[in-house]
Amino acid sequence: MIKEQHEVTNLGYPQNPGTVMSTVVHVQADTVVSDHIIWSLFNTLFFNYCCLGFVAFAYSVKSRDRKMVGDVIGAQSHGSTAKCLNIWAVVLGILMTIVFIVLVAVYPGLLLVRGGAYQNGRGV
Repeated sequence: MIKEQHEVTNLGYPQNPGTVMSTVVHVQADTVVSDHIIWSLFNTLFFNYCCLGFVAFAYSVKSRDRKMVGDVIGAQSHGSTAKCLNIWAVVLGILMTIVFIVLVAVYPGLLLVRGGAYQNGRGV
């Protein structure tokens, strides 16, 4: 009986384990590239001074296209250009709006067309 118990204990765990192999999977997160397309669309519709909003929108679309084909560096470059153009479009749009409001406040008749200025096709 003792001999059987000895055989059972030898069948337990291996005396000399081999090398343990492990697999490590590195999952690379997608690099987030901002294309600023919503901002560009807003600037195209509302602050399109010197067509900066439209050009920013074009660069935003280029950035999105580069991101879709996997060119991260190209997407970042076009996205950065779109961001710069959007900033300039907003700044110039706000400045032009302020200048327009000041001109209308200082010269209230600036927007009014005087009806008596031209009579019978001749200037006064």
